[in-house]
Amino acid sequence: MPDLFLSPSTQEYNLYNGGGNEEYYANLIADAMEPFLNASGITFTRNDPEGTVSNSIAKSNSDSYRFHLAIHSNAAPPNLSGQVRGADAYYYRDSQRSQRYAEIIANNFKLVYPVPSLVASVPTTTLAELRRTQAPAVLIEIAYHDNAEDAAWIRENVDAIAKNLALSVADILDVAFVEPES
Repeated sequence: MPDLFLSPSTQEYNLYNGGGNEEYYANLIADAMEPFLNASGITFTRNDPEGTVSNSIAKSNSDSYRFHLAIHSNAAPPNLSGQVRGADAYYYRDSQRSQRYAEIIANNFKLVYPVPSLVASVPTTTLAELRRTQAPAVLIEIAYHDNAEDAAWIRENVDAIAKNLALSVADILDVAFVEPES
């Protein structure tokens, strides 16, 4: 049984404050996670960056993954654009495993996010990547890409974010986290 379906955002139209976009940075983070996952013996498959969320769900459901992790960044509503900060680990409200996994991710993410009190696990039933995947799933919004401070933090901390998320995956899958050799 494969361990992880890794699903970085395919939303290149979500532009970052200061340059770049959600798809680009989510994929950089996923790229940086790979050495940690490999070193820890975690098997994984990634979505197609040219695909859609429906393609990602279908590909995830084509095998028996133990966990589905979607990596995104957030944007505030237009009336609050640029004013909101924080990170949210969304989980499917009706799944105890999804909730437990989101809590692990949120608790670990507090160690790297600059304002730990703004990191939360959040229940939902509306996100397709949580509702329609067979594997327990979490969708992390790593920070607000429309906020100048959060967007800069993402750009400057890709490796730290990746290492933290890989550590959380190891915790979730109950395997030893191993740092890759230099």
